[in-house]
Amino acid sequence: MSEEVYHIPVLLEESIDGLQIDPNGIYVDLTFGGGGHSKAILKRLDKGRLVVFDQDDDAYANRPDDERLLFVRHNFRYLGRFLDYLGIDKVDGILGDLGVSSHHFDAAERGFSFRFEGALDMRMSQGVKMNAADVLNTYSFEDLKRIFYQYGEIKKSAKLASEVVKQREIQPFASTIDLKELGEKVGPKKEMNKFLAQVFQALRIEVNREMDVLKDMLAQSAEVLKPGGRLVIISYHSLEDRLVKNFIKSGDCNKTQAETDVFGHAHVPFEAVTRKIVVPSDEEIERNSRARSAKMRIAERV
Repeated sequence: MSEEVYHIPVLLEESIDGLQIDPNGIYVDLTFGGGGHSKAILKRLDKGRLVVFDQDDDAYANRPDDERLLFVRHNFRYLGRFLDYLGIDKVDGILGDLGVSSHHFDAAERGFSFRFEGALDMRMSQGVKMNAADVLNTYSFEDLKRIFYQYGEIKKSAKLASEVVKQREIQPFASTIDLKELGEKVGPKKEMNKFLAQVFQALRIEVNREMDVLKDMLAQSAEVLKPGGRLVIISYHSLEDRLVKNFIKSGDCNKTQAETDVFGHAHVPFEAVTRKIVVPSDEEIERNSRARSAKMRIAERV
């Protein structure tokens, strides 16, 4: 399976440049996916090493044969643990493209997209017990409303949650078509595709605990990056970007301002390299429409 088919890397040159790669340094790609970013990093390495994380079997099968690459088949929330296991104390840079690979959206059996009929799965790793159908069939009305509102930014979250509860009493959700048909009853006809994308996104984030995973990784990044090391994160959802922005600014994903000492000095682990978010050019969006919502932030370990 070629990289072009599997996944088109977003903000490729901008993200690799943002890492300021030392040819002999150690770098981490948190989301190997189709390997686009990893292969670009490897091209700039000499005796350096690249640690990549991905829990997906397809991603592992797509890895390049390169002795400088260390593949970790686990979730990147265990960043620190696996670097310890590999005997790596500090790294020079961390890159995280938080987007879902095009391959996942296009694989009907994975259930990530309403464009195809398939099982309502949405698990990044088959080792995760709960899938999207389980969420729809077992979560309370309040919990469904919460995830639709928080993770999908759906204004009609209460209405959607109510319809889910009603529908599952008649017949449990099993396929993407089941959810799509229900969404079409609730969502606005003029923006139906956007609405359905938000519904599926909300479930995917919940199934894979993506916000918790991101928080865990960011906290560990401050521990494993060398002073002067770069953190480059590409996000696709406002909640993800807010967590990254808060962390860079305050050292805490949940705080917008850093705490100060008695002298008014703030002690934060990172300094923003890019004061404003970096977004794809019009040309890139024209080539890859899935890049449209991408936002990149770069920070340096102080």
